[in-house]
This record gives sequence, structure tokens and C-alpha cells, in this order.
Amino acid sequence: MKAQEYVRCRGHPLVLGTHPTTFEITVEDHLTENGNCIIGVAADKGCAGLSPEFRQALASDDTILHTRLECDGVVAEIVSRGSAKMTLDHPTDMVWRKSMFVCGRTIGILSDRVALTLPRELVKNFAAGKEMVVTLTVTHHG
Repeated sequence: MKAQEYVRCRGHPLVLGTHPTTFEITVEDHLTENGNCIIGVAADKGCAGLSPEFRQALASDDTILHTRLECDGVVAEIVSRGSAKMTLDHPTDMVWRKSMFVCGRTIGILSDRVALTLPRELVKNFAAGKEMVVTLTVTHHG
């Protein structure tokens, strides 16, 4: 089984991309310097806005989430895991985590990249406020 979603968002002048354990995309259109995990704002959906089919596919311990961030010609690929504990019910946020912590905002755990390890050229594009397309693809592992 495979499920796919697209999220459109944009960067912001206060994007720092320095958080060591997560990165986040939010529907909110503002950002403070404390939000060093946030890489995209004004997203067209949060976790709760994902299709029921996608949310069901991701909420399993044997799924892999492939995330593709594309912004002004720069691409980053992130591999994370799904979890049966995921509720994916947060209305505004999506958070990718290095850890196994799960809450309503969590879309990926055990992520192989976080804000701090994203390509700096990509973070520079986010800080310039450029548009970003996030492609989310869930596949079953095993």
C-alpha cells in the first residue's frame, strides 16, 4: 500500500533551521526567533488536514514516510517512520522528530534529518520566504 499527499507552504525571514531534534511546518503565517524548528509557514494543511487514507496508512508501526522538501530548485529527502500511536489530529502543525515521541502534531519519528541537518542552501531559501512543496509518501516496510 502506498499513500501520497502534497503540502504547499512558504518560508519566512525568521526561519533559522537550527533545531537539533525536529523540524516543523505550520499553517500559522507568523514566526518568532524561538521557533528554530519551523521551516515552513502558511501551509495549506496541518496533520488533521491530511486525507483519512493517508493518516490511516501512516498510523502503523510498519510504515516508512518519505518526505521530499523542494524549494527554489533545492531538494532534501527525509526518511522517517510511522507509528500506531499517531493520531495526526493537530489542526495546524506537522512535526518530524529524531526521537520516538508521538503527539497529535507528529507526522514522522526516527527521522534521519532534522532542521539542523537540512542543506543550508535550502534553509537560506526558506529564510528568503520562497515557496516550498512538501511531498509525503507512505510505504509499508517489510
